Amino acid sequence: MSAVLVLRGAADASSIRRALPDVLVHELPDLDSPPPADTAVLVLRSGVRLGERELDALPNLRHVVRTGSGIDHIDVSALRHRGITLNRNAEVGADAVGEWVLAAALSLARRIPLGQHALLLGRHEKQSCMGASLGTLAAGIWGAGPVGLAADWALGPFMGRTAFAAWPSNPPGLRELSPTALVEQSQVHVIALPLRRTTEQLIGEDFLARVAPQRPLLICAGRLETLDVAACLRALADGRLSGLALDPVEREHLPLLTGSTTPLNLLASPHIGAQRSDVRGALDIWAIDLLREITADDKILIEGGHR
Repeated sequence: MSAVLVLRGAADASSIRRALPDVLVHELPDLDSPPPADTAVLVLRSGVRLGERELDALPNLRHVVRTGSGIDHIDVSALRHRGITLNRNAEVGADAVGEWVLAAALSLARRIPLGQHALLLGRHEKQSCMGASLGTLAAGIWGAGPVGLAADWALGPFMGRTAFAAWPSNPPGLRELSPTALVEQSQVHVIALPLRRTTEQLIGEDFLARVAPQRPLLICAGRLETLDVAACLRALADGRLSGLALDPVEREHLPLLTGSTTPLNLLASPHIGAQRSDVRGALDIWAIDLLREITADDKILIEGGHR
């Protein structure tokens, strides 16, 4: 019998048990406590670190199921070295993240977070909340993966213009501008980049200095580590940014965001871009179908949501 370990929040363990009655399904809140040694399949969510130390505690692991897209906390090389297959679905939540990007752009443009933050501090800052119409603003999108494309689809009908940063791997047919032109012409920047060595803290002091003349809105819908968050908060506080929206906030990022006594046009959310009931339902169905095949025959693999 194959044993499956579901980390809480990654999938509905009860639904998996009902669908796969012959499979032993464990559930834990995280990997901080010792996992069952018989675990052959691990179902995990975003923000969970899976490296050599965690893998040493899972000697029988053969499959990792990531119900979502991001794998920056997963040591893919270590999985490959141990012969562990990584299965993920990068597409199903993208439209929901695009919807969050639209909500963030509208909130920042209307300076709603600034007004709310001021009220919570006991201040009435109506005059500081003069907003702008999205239709007068141009958006630059950095990253043309599923999330970047979904952000373009969501923003397109409401913005004055959207364009992608030109890059050789971009899909054909996109409206593209050179990075320099995108910096010079955009009043909204959407960061939808994967986390790699080349993108870690890419949005830092140099980028902020180049965009400062536009005093843009900055929206992070990818991975928070692609931003130098402290530098972005300084730019927001001193007016080089007009607004900042951060979705992929994990628990370890909380110290970066607490303690401000000055109202800021800052929207932060606990990585909820894809946290929508229909997305969760679709991911649960995908995970159950995948687990049914994995536990029936370890040779059957599904990668990226496609057979």
